[in-house]
Amino acid sequence: MTTESLNKNDKTEKNEKSPKRVRVLPAPVTGQEVVLVGVIALLWAGLALSTPAFLTAGSIQPLLVATAPIALIGVGMTIVIITGGIDVSVGGAIMVCSVLTAKTLVGSGVNLGVAVLLSVLTGGVLGLVNGVLIAYGRVHAIIITFGTANLFMFLGLQIFGSGTVNGIPGTLAFFGRGPDGRTLGVPHAFLITVLVTAAAWWYLRHTAGGRHFFAIGGDAQAARLAGVRVQRRVLLAYTTTGLLVGLASCFVIAQGTSTLDQTVGSGKELAVIAAVVIGGTSIMGGRGSVLGTLLGALLVQSVASGVTQLGWRSQLSDLFVGIFIIVAVGADLLRARARRSR
Repeated sequence: MTTESLNKNDKTEKNEKSPKRVRVLPAPVTGQEVVLVGVIALLWAGLALSTPAFLTAGSIQPLLVATAPIALIGVGMTIVIITGGIDVSVGGAIMVCSVLTAKTLVGSGVNLGVAVLLSVLTGGVLGLVNGVLIAYGRVHAIIITFGTANLFMFLGLQIFGSGTVNGIPGTLAFFGRGPDGRTLGVPHAFLITVLVTAAAWWYLRHTAGGRHFFAIGGDAQAARLAGVRVQRRVLLAYTTTGLLVGLASCFVIAQGTSTLDQTVGSGKELAVIAAVVIGGTSIMGGRGSVLGTLLGALLVQSVASGVTQLGWRSQLSDLFVGIFIIVAVGADLLRARARRSR
């Protein structure tokens, strides 16, 4: 055998031993998201048959407006849960951002940009507080955020004072239900939520920083050994959630009348977590989808809207959402068990 033949054989063996590294990404749309689209379609079809007014613009537009803040906060919550954490303080944070912004609008008459900036920065500070305590205090997220939820509620009530905030001007009408809040019939709040969701989907799927969140949720210690700055990523997750809470609070103010009462934000944390879990994000961390969260929020609000339009008791909405959560968590556990048995 000649020297040239030996060199060719060596190169062939090296190529066989060192195959080209190809990065394999998960499917753009998961099976659970396809199922959610089907469930929403069936639900809408059933509601359209039961109450023909459901598929009219007067019904769908308020539904999308109500979905927007839940889905928007859900984007941040998805990232938090992917890292293995949770944030039950978002309801209290909504109260603080909403009442502070509303009082500023009444007292100072600031313009739209300043009002949004104030709310977003306030939410960012509250999220930063959670992030610092969780990332650097090394205390479980549910303990920290349960504590800060009560602190935020207390702070919000102190800002409220003894009553409601009245006479809120229409500065935030751009995000509201009226004609100023829509373009071609689609609410601006929902369009913004879709854009934020798309940006988060791309970031989590196509960047190293996005994949680090999944690595932390899968095994934080292994991620740290691999060079991931775990504490910074966790801090970023909670701060991002706070910023989105601030923007969502503007949506919440614009949804209502010129009055803001002390129930604002109440129960929103449960609706957000329900949307995230129903959307397919594993409560154990390491897996999740912001697209699924958007669909989960749409399903939750569709159920609530349907129950109202059918004239049923409002408690049935909680029952149906609870069933969806149990089914979603059960499916997640079955998938996890199937992966372990391979």
